[in-house]
Amino acid sequence: MAFHNLVLAGLNAATGVEAVPMTTQLAVLPPVSLGRIRRAGWVRVTYGVHRPLGLAGERLADLASWQQVLPNSGTFTHLTGAMVRGWWLPPLPAELPVFAGIMDSEPRPRRPGLVVCRHTQRIDWDPVAGLRVATPPEILLASARDLGLLDLVVLADAALSLGHCTLNDLRQAAAQRRRGAPALRRALPYVDARSESAWESVLRLLFLVCDVPVQAQYDVRDRDGIVRARADLRILGTRRLPEYDGEVHRDPRRHAQDLIRDRLLLRLGWQRLGYTSGVLLHNAGSVLRDADEALGRVNRPERVRIWHQLLVRSLFTPAGAARLRARWEGR
Repeated sequence: MAFHNLVLAGLNAATGVEAVPMTTQLAVLPPVSLGRIRRAGWVRVTYGVHRPLGLAGERLADLASWQQVLPNSGTFTHLTGAMVRGWWLPPLPAELPVFAGIMDSEPRPRRPGLVVCRHTQRIDWDPVAGLRVATPPEILLASARDLGLLDLVVLADAALSLGHCTLNDLRQAAAQRRRGAPALRRALPYVDARSESAWESVLRLLFLVCDVPVQAQYDVRDRDGIVRARADLRILGTRRLPEYDGEVHRDPRRHAQDLIRDRLLLRLGWQRLGYTSGVLLHNAGSVLRDADEALGRVNRPERVRIWHQLLVRSLFTPAGAARLRARWEGR
């Protein structure tokens, strides 16, 4: 069964919909049948593994079935672990494998649609909805083997924002001599536990790599020091507030509230600029131009090249997704 059936709400590149934890969907793991089965009411998950049809939590049920293929040390990790834990995600390819980690001493299961990472040491994991799911630092180390900096920052921000681990936990993981650790070390200076969505993380990283200093989740106060609004970002040294505008902002009621908030910010001497996902992916130069204007500095369009380099190696672009699909298919 293609793993895209396991992708819960996920993060949609166009709408910015956040992931919904799989753990809310299934309280008890379903029965699993091993071997050939042709009875009605059962669905094939992978070769020799079937589960009943019509379950309320089909995504978790599929993973419970995949768990039967894994050895005793096998855990779900990488993007699979991130989805089970309910992290927000970069846009996912339609055909995404199941990612698992096993001990090097145990036999490696070989199934189409299963990517296995082998470990020489014990894999730390937590029981999540009856599944063996790698700990957040382990998930990020496994993801760092494949994903680009942008994807990795989005995942790390989610783990920190949801309180699933601390920055010190990630520093300890990145300090190890393991595959993925160097990439995780490169990502750590850019992560921020204050992020509240994947696209907010994307916007913040765009500014940081283009040398625009920003502060996340900035409290806007009136003359009496009372907090009147909170902005996604503030460009330090300016009164400019950049924010990500997703599809939710096009809802008539939300749009009316946004207009009221914008007028409030103007009365307090602040200027809010909203950016969509399309602008961040296809017209980042305009975002940098706005920031340079706010900072009163000369606009240098070449500074956006580093951002384009990050995009092309991420799941946020077709080129980055194709690169990763080819990598996973070769395993």
